[in-house]
Amino acid sequence: MSTDSILTNSSRNFINGTHSCVSRVTRFLNNIDKKKHLNVFLSVYDQEALLRAQHIDEKILTGTAGKLAGLVVGLKDVLCYKDHPLQASSKILDGFVSQFNATAVQRLLDADAIIIGRQNCDEFAMGSSNENSAFGPVLNDLDNTRVPGGSSGGSAVAIMADLCDVSLGSDTGGSVRQPAAFCGILGLKPTYSRISRHGLIAYGSSFDCIGIFGKEIETIAQVLEVISGSDEYDSTVSRKAVPAYASELGSQPQKKFKVAYLKDTLESDALQPEIKNILLEKISKLKSEGHSVEGIDFPLSDYILPTYYILATAEASSNLSRFDGVRYGFRSENVTDLPSLYKKTRSEGFGKEVERRILLGTFVLSASYYDAYYTKAQK
Repeated sequence: MSTDSILTNSSRNFINGTHSCVSRVTRFLNNIDKKKHLNVFLSVYDQEALLRAQHIDEKILTGTAGKLAGLVVGLKDVLCYKDHPLQASSKILDGFVSQFNATAVQRLLDADAIIIGRQNCDEFAMGSSNENSAFGPVLNDLDNTRVPGGSSGGSAVAIMADLCDVSLGSDTGGSVRQPAAFCGILGLKPTYSRISRHGLIAYGSSFDCIGIFGKEIETIAQVLEVISGSDEYDSTVSRKAVPAYASELGSQPQKKFKVAYLKDTLESDALQPEIKNILLEKISKLKSEGHSVEGIDFPLSDYILPTYYILATAEASSNLSRFDGVRYGFRSENVTDLPSLYKKTRSEGFGKEVERRILLGTFVLSASYYDAYYTKAQK
């Protein structure tokens, strides 16, 4: 698929009269309405999306539309979209409206994508089941009794349930990869620094990545192409040139790859048998296609989770200190002085999971334990 395939297909369908951007947005809006019980969207920008779709239809007709013309996108509720609500699915940001666009969001808009709404998630992207939102849990569309994974559960279910073409989520410790797996869709967590974090509400700054959900790898590749690249607002973003991901997908069909997998993980008793069997089938298929597949030992696997929980919570403790009820968002009404304003606002505004992680992060950063926990984890 060429890098302009979304535009090409949209143009062809528009000219043939088979569908327009307006009709596609209308279809998604109808699906969102039918599947309200899934609790995916916290805000739906229906009229705005329809007006933008109408404008993009006109641009397609005149041949002036952008690379992602007509692509309908949902945003996890941690990405800034100017003049629209932003809450990180938390009570503590009640009433907050974003003052600017995240870099990734701005690049989508510049390429003529259509933002259809903001999506539910675990509060401040902390969780793996999407049950920690201040707005209630997101349901898995395949089975409403099962979780969709998290923290980007709403963004994953939006693709699974055909509520938009693509969702942007975030991944700090698996928050794109895991819900994609739970929902049976594609989820890409790019290399850290490939996509600018400017406009992403910070959880763990040295881990946070913006990721992409979709059903087609070609579409995800095109979106990655558009939103990646250097950014003057993010000093940690990579300045390496952005490859033509979409056009490279089919450019070397005969190329053989070297693939590694972790033996300990595959042999673990904790691995669900169905998942293990599928992985073994995939390994066998890769080998039969001529690829080199090797199981490797990784002796540090037992340390991954505790190390992550030390470093990520420490960063969360620092990043979330800005939410105090003084400048914006929720403020407790039961205050008597400045210390009680901070304490009561944060106690009432944050959910239990977020409070737990702030407490743990503050503990590992305290003077008596900094070297024993935080410094050791960094090493």
